[in-house]
Amino acid sequence: MGATPFSDFFKARKTPASSEVEERVDVETPQFSASDKLAIVEQLENSGVACFWATDQTGILTYLSPAIHGQLGMKGATAFESPLQQVFEPLEGDGDSRSLGLKLGTRKSFSNLLVVAGDKSSDCVLRISGKPLFNDEQVFLGFRGTATDVTEAYRSEEEASRLAKFDSLTGLANRHRMEQRIDSTLQTFRNAKRAAALLMLDLDRFKQVNDTLGHAAGDQLLQQVAERLNQAIAGRGEIGRLGGDEFQILIPDMDDRGELGEIAKKIIQMLSQPYSVEEGRCAIGCSVGIAIAPYDGLEREDLTRAADLALYASKNGGRGQFRFYAADLEHEAHLRRRMEDDLSAAIEAGNFTLEYQPCVDLATNAVVALEAQYCWEDEERGRVSQETFIPVAEGSRLIVPIGEWALRKACEEACQWPSHLRLSMNISPVQFEASGFVEMVAEILDETGLDPARLDLELNESVLLGDSSKVAAALGALFKLGVRLTLDQFGTGLSSLSYLRRAPFNSLKLGANFFEPVMGNDLGDMELVKAVVALAGAMGMETVATGVHAIELMTELRRIGVGHVQGFVFSEAVPQQTVLEEIAQGVWVLEPTDQGSQRASRRTVFRKVGLIHEDHYYDVTLRNLSRSGAMIQGLEDVPTGTQFVLDFGQGQLAVCTVRRTMGDTQGVEFEQEMVDDGAGGLCTRSRVSPYALAAAGAPLTALPAGKYSQAPEAAPGSYAQFKLSPNAPKQGGGPQQD
Repeated sequence: MGATPFSDFFKARKTPASSEVEERVDVETPQFSASDKLAIVEQLENSGVACFWATDQTGILTYLSPAIHGQLGMKGATAFESPLQQVFEPLEGDGDSRSLGLKLGTRKSFSNLLVVAGDKSSDCVLRISGKPLFNDEQVFLGFRGTATDVTEAYRSEEEASRLAKFDSLTGLANRHRMEQRIDSTLQTFRNAKRAAALLMLDLDRFKQVNDTLGHAAGDQLLQQVAERLNQAIAGRGEIGRLGGDEFQILIPDMDDRGELGEIAKKIIQMLSQPYSVEEGRCAIGCSVGIAIAPYDGLEREDLTRAADLALYASKNGGRGQFRFYAADLEHEAHLRRRMEDDLSAAIEAGNFTLEYQPCVDLATNAVVALEAQYCWEDEERGRVSQETFIPVAEGSRLIVPIGEWALRKACEEACQWPSHLRLSMNISPVQFEASGFVEMVAEILDETGLDPARLDLELNESVLLGDSSKVAAALGALFKLGVRLTLDQFGTGLSSLSYLRRAPFNSLKLGANFFEPVMGNDLGDMELVKAVVALAGAMGMETVATGVHAIELMTELRRIGVGHVQGFVFSEAVPQQTVLEEIAQGVWVLEPTDQGSQRASRRTVFRKVGLIHEDHYYDVTLRNLSRSGAMIQGLEDVPTGTQFVLDFGQGQLAVCTVRRTMGDTQGVEFEQEMVDDGAGGLCTRSRVSPYALAAAGAPLTALPAGKYSQAPEAAPGSYAQFKLSPNAPKQGGGPQQD
């Protein structure tokens, strides 16, 4: 019919019943005529205060106030050819508005339904009411109703609701919304026996940005962090900011730890790239803790606590890392606190010493440098490796006084060596960033009289991710002092090649991760090593390979051009007295050997695991572990080709096949390769779900987070048991939780 004036529409649709009403009203209120009333209604309609609509008996829209019709956009042209429910669409998320079509079809009155009129460019939110109209013979004539524009009020309420659920700075979900999402997801997934992963993130060195560049720069950085997180997750999960520099990510239907590890690495890498803010450029890092439901918790509180513990472990492990939750992390946190206290006492008691591992020139096998390594002799723990206590010292900043003592002690002892022997010293990022580090190095060199050219400071790539101006100034000052600089563990961190052009490094050091022995490829990725050697050569840098334990590997490194090697293939770390005895005999030359006295201890795991074969369960010793296989000890007379299932505990089962057998020791190959656990170790890609155990009769409530046993009871059967060797661990108790 078109958007005709309401008075014309009213006159055209006048019925006898309406005439009677008009006459009756005239009698009651003679001062107003029907035309006066229509004029008032028309004024209200034109002003938008009161709007009306009508349909015919088929539901097609026959009238709509001009104020509303003008907001229909593209729909306006066909509005009077369409059913009302197509002109007024349901409001997303509003269940009542979806019943409009049903109410029209059943000819029932309705009121206060929220609908949307218009296209996406001009959405108008209306509150509509309507009543069916019948003539005297009760013949249905259509619907008549009113409409009120509530767009502004609705948008204000929607914005208030959004602010209550989302972080105003980043647009990410806030803590309250994340709690609701986690609760609802876990409840739904528990019923459907599905998994979900929760990632806890904490930004490293964010406080430094706030302190140096100001809170405005910090806010800009957080907004950019949110953008990068959205890119990294790409809609696969919900991202929330819990406050400050803490973030949380919920990823449904994800329990593959290999894939989760890759996601965590991607997040760490993306967030560690430099940021541009108005006050300048800055760089931060990121640590990630991961927990997976139902394995690590069935309720939000349990899962969040598990992810928090994993995050705490990743931060204490050196930052810029990820960790999966494991049941032993609670014990680890307690031991860490005890170790911090004991480290403080050890500094005062002077319980630290230094040993030196030779660095050998592969062209001559002559020792050209010695790397200082910390030794801590503790009354209760015995000899504590630096890999164990250095992360604890870094987390508590005790590494600053320990590092200063070590550098002074090493320089004093290096003065007793021949002038051609260099001293290498690994510098913690915490040490490097401490106030007055360069001045401390200069003071120690001056006090001890060591030639600066003989001191080689090894810096991890994470050092380069700090404040770029401060890092550049410190490296420049060290270069002016005349000391050598080595980029340690090249390729394992997050730096870009641009750092190599800007920083005055003398050499690149490759970690054992480049050539970690794996079954089927004992030499690792030699093509990658070859590329790094070529890169270093093009930039005038030396290359040093560390963690080399095998003669075959050493030979291959020499062939592709690596200049220097450290590792048990030549020598373990030795005390100062041994160094003095060796140099007293003249030129110190070392012959490679596969019998390094510490080689076994470095490459051996030595922990109890479960082994399932047919219907029998054994406790055996895991001697070493790689991505594709392991060495186990404890069973005799096991033929090659035998299939086992290794039980590493906490749902970690690995199907494997015996490839080599030597007495009571077997080399097994995994059906599916292990993946990084984020702590320098390995874990199974997947775990046996507690839901599977529940299906077998174990109630979920009886399976506390991360502590359920996968070890079945040994059952008598018709299969012959393997004989246990004297080297087998004591039977019973299942896998060792270490």
